[in-house]
Amino acid sequence: MSAKRNYVYGNAVRKADLRLEVYNEPTHRTLREIEGEKKREKKMRMSFLYVAFLLGAFVLLGKSLISYVQLQSDLTASANRISAYEQELNNLTLANDDEYSKMVNAVDLEEVRRVAVEELGMVYADSSQVITYTRENSDYVRQLKDIPD
Repeated sequence: MSAKRNYVYGNAVRKADLRLEVYNEPTHRTLREIEGEKKREKKMRMSFLYVAFLLGAFVLLGKSLISYVQLQSDLTASANRISAYEQELNNLTLANDDEYSKMVNAVDLEEVRRVAVEELGMVYADSSQVITYTRENSDYVRQLKDIPD
């Protein structure tokens, strides 16, 4: 008998099972197709060096992220310490100003003048005893010679 032929009987065509036809057909692949498939399979497989590279990159990325988070935490802690020091400085400045005001208000200048003139015998300077110096800079005066009597 001759080879089996697929005939369709009747007026309606049945749906063919394409999977059977694909698997049952003989495969005639060329050497070039086989080599191309091998190259594709090789490209799809991950080599040891590629996996090691990816693992190293992942570890480096993880360490970088951890380092970044630690630096951010240190920066926040430093900012908190600075603000605490600024608050302490402001409190000390206010306390110092308050103590200075108390000391200035505690000194009676009239009493100091009275004690200097009456008890210690001090007198005001005459105009002949006053020597005026000109200065270039208004911050301080540098004495280069002794003041005459």
